[in-house]
Amino acid sequence: MQAHACPNGSVDLPLCTPLNDSEVSLARIGGKGLNLAKLTQAGFPVPEGFVVTTDGYDAFVRHAGITDWMAEETAKAAVSNPDALTALSQRIRARFRAGSLPSSLATQIRTAYGNLGRPRVAVRSSATAEDLPDLSFAGQQDTFLNVLGEDDLLAAVVDCFGSLWSARAIGYRARNGMDQSAISLAVVVQEMVQSETSGVLFTANPLTGRRTESVIEATFGLGEPLVGGMVEPDHHVVDTRTGRVLEAKVGTKATVMQGLAAGGTETIQADRRQRALADAQIGALADLGQRVAALYGTPQDIEWAFADGRLFLLQARPITTLYPLPRTDGSEALRIYISLGAIQGVLDPFTPLGQDMIKGLFAGICRIFGLEATIFDQPLVYIAGERPWIGTTGALRNPLGRRLFLKALPLVEPVVARSIHELMRDPRLPAGTLRPSTLARAAPVLARFLGSFLFAWLRPEAAQRRAQASVEKVITLAEGQAQRAGTLHQRLALWEWLCYRVMFPMIFPLFMPLIAAGYASLHALGRLAAKLEIGNPDLSPGLFMEVTRGLANNATTEMDLQLWQAAQRIRADAQAYAAFSAASPESLTGAFHSGTLPPAAQTALAEFLERYGMRGLAEIDVGRPRWREQPIALIRALQSYLSITDAQAAPDAVFRRGQGAAREAEQLLAEAATAGLRTPLAGGLVHWLTRRVCTLAGLRESPKFLIIRLMDMARTTLLTSGRELVDAGVIDQADDLFFLHLNELKVLAMCTSGDWRRLVQARRTAHNREMRRRTIPRLLFSDGTAIHGAPGNTAEASDGTLVGAGVSPGTVEGTVHVVFNPNDTRLEPGEILVCPGTDPSWTPLFLAAGGLVMEVGGIMTHGSVVAREYGIPAVAGVDRATERLQSGQRVRVDGNSGRIQLIDQPGP
Repeated sequence: MQAHACPNGSVDLPLCTPLNDSEVSLARIGGKGLNLAKLTQAGFPVPEGFVVTTDGYDAFVRHAGITDWMAEETAKAAVSNPDALTALSQRIRARFRAGSLPSSLATQIRTAYGNLGRPRVAVRSSATAEDLPDLSFAGQQDTFLNVLGEDDLLAAVVDCFGSLWSARAIGYRARNGMDQSAISLAVVVQEMVQSETSGVLFTANPLTGRRTESVIEATFGLGEPLVGGMVEPDHHVVDTRTGRVLEAKVGTKATVMQGLAAGGTETIQADRRQRALADAQIGALADLGQRVAALYGTPQDIEWAFADGRLFLLQARPITTLYPLPRTDGSEALRIYISLGAIQGVLDPFTPLGQDMIKGLFAGICRIFGLEATIFDQPLVYIAGERPWIGTTGALRNPLGRRLFLKALPLVEPVVARSIHELMRDPRLPAGTLRPSTLARAAPVLARFLGSFLFAWLRPEAAQRRAQASVEKVITLAEGQAQRAGTLHQRLALWEWLCYRVMFPMIFPLFMPLIAAGYASLHALGRLAAKLEIGNPDLSPGLFMEVTRGLANNATTEMDLQLWQAAQRIRADAQAYAAFSAASPESLTGAFHSGTLPPAAQTALAEFLERYGMRGLAEIDVGRPRWREQPIALIRALQSYLSITDAQAAPDAVFRRGQGAAREAEQLLAEAATAGLRTPLAGGLVHWLTRRVCTLAGLRESPKFLIIRLMDMARTTLLTSGRELVDAGVIDQADDLFFLHLNELKVLAMCTSGDWRRLVQARRTAHNREMRRRTIPRLLFSDGTAIHGAPGNTAEASDGTLVGAGVSPGTVEGTVHVVFNPNDTRLEPGEILVCPGTDPSWTPLFLAAGGLVMEVGGIMTHGSVVAREYGIPAVAGVDRATERLQSGQRVRVDGNSGRIQLIDQPGP
């Protein structure tokens, strides 16, 4: 059909368009229609057909007079309530069924149908937010098969229009933050394929993520029962590199749907255990899938059918559940990536500049070993899914690297460590040899490390004082540089200087030997305690870990106790206490920013933020807001603290008891060592090791704290430039700069012309999309394999008890509170905090928590260290804990064995 000019000069586009029309768009024919049009024009075997465009849908709803009514109904509906969602869908779809097609639309559909020859057709919905690279909407709208005749076709089109408002589709759009009023729908009408066999083809394995495998599922007859989950299909896994079938399983295929000559379908039950596909057909499908994936440049979910010996392609959409892969040089060699977020307890995506800063930090690590790396050529950090991943292939092929990984990784991420251990047997990852050049680069660094390690072991207090003095020199130096940076160009130079020259190059030799000496002492104490526990009923298993309670020199616990002291200052002032008891966190936040909190509260919070305001949720990402910008999380924590009325439960009292428990554990071990080894020297050794643990192990939090302080200088100066660019009309808000990469900011520093707003908006959209991703792998392979948990470990005992790694001793019973964002959560005293992972911004919640359960982490991650200091029983590495535990459940957390036992379910 040709477009024609309207009297006002605009172009009136046709309401139906053929699939081979090259002048189509997503907005006009929806995701499914656009994919089929692209496949048709590329020469793939797509059945002939046409599309009723979104203009036709819009014409229908205008003609039915329901446009404004739908907007009002959707705006006021509680879309998070399943019953309300179903009722809303029923109301809307009833109005669709009561409507009629405008005569012009009905005429064009009849004409297009006539041009096809009026065959039996398949009628499929094609929404403008469907079959997209990041949103599939598969199965959200309706399909009608074997439709025959004009009247039935027109009715099917109306029903497809209405299916845009199915309960599933409305809920899916709501969960993904989409504007319901901005969605439209087209309808694809294609000649019906009376298939003998049909099914689906995934051009990457949807279970493992492996891009080198295709998965084919097949059944007899039409494919609707398979897509709808009503049939057990044949299942084939094919190696796409060789064409070899790796796995084959014949299903019962007991339900068969077939078309009727008079239109419509019938479903019969039959025992069809024979194979639906011949070997040649499997090969043809695998080849078709690779060609379709190459056309789109991304793995595809394909629906296909064989009829009269011919292969037809019915649909293709992206596989949106696969985790993206880092960009590589195209080499087929296996590469391994570990999630930095799993190690740091930050599973959110990073802002673009935050990604660059992580690359800069690791470039600084390279410089420690004499490699002049930058963020653009450093070989350690890769980005996938807007998150940083550490490339570990080289280290794992290095004999020394393997040993270091197997020793150190279990301390920070035991689940990944178990997967890495399994990987060592993979023939694709052979062990290499230690190159002399590598030893030459590492030798000076290791020599300096060993010297500092020995000094810290022999004189722990002096080593700690020297490190602290060096920290102040570093901060003073950086502050001077920041004050002199007056332009965006100079502030970016400060940013690079901090990354390349200051952070890891200064912090690594400053703190790592001291921390290593502290934990080496703890390890030695643990080995000694294990020998003493044999046959000694007075020594409980894991008693040696008690000496880590109430450690000195821990920046994070000092911060949390300072916040507790701020709460006590508020409690002591009647006006401040009344305000915090009665007002919402949001109103208190606004009052703080306006300076109208009661004076005692305003001063207490301001003084805390003066010292710790540079911290915040996901703080390792320089682009995320800090507490001084968004203090609502602190205000919620303060309100939680003010609800603690039992003096024995007060965090400072708990902390002092922890220090007392540490001293008692030390004395018990010393006495047991003296008696068991029959020499007072053994007891002296316990005291000697414990002193080093207490002095040095708490420094575990210091490198992160110093990095965040330095990051804050870079962030603060860049925000100043951001405000200047807002005033100049270049960007919309100051923190837009963090959604640009460093090389882009360098261009912006030289020339402000260009559509920076559009680029920033695209980056924010990508960031927000990734924020909705709930399942993040711990380990990625370059072939697409994504590992979420340890191989062969269900992380659940036979009685339903969840199992992880005990990281803080003790046992506690309490009510589960599942938390994804500490900024919008108030924890009641004694609740069991269950979360994906933690960084220091979560630890103010620990003062109220009775126990801690984390999906990621190990004995040395931030949450574990702080939990031990507070005496909170904690378990880490619990697969999908936030899904398998629900708020309101009562559980028993055993931080010694790593088990979480369900006691009862939440009430109604």
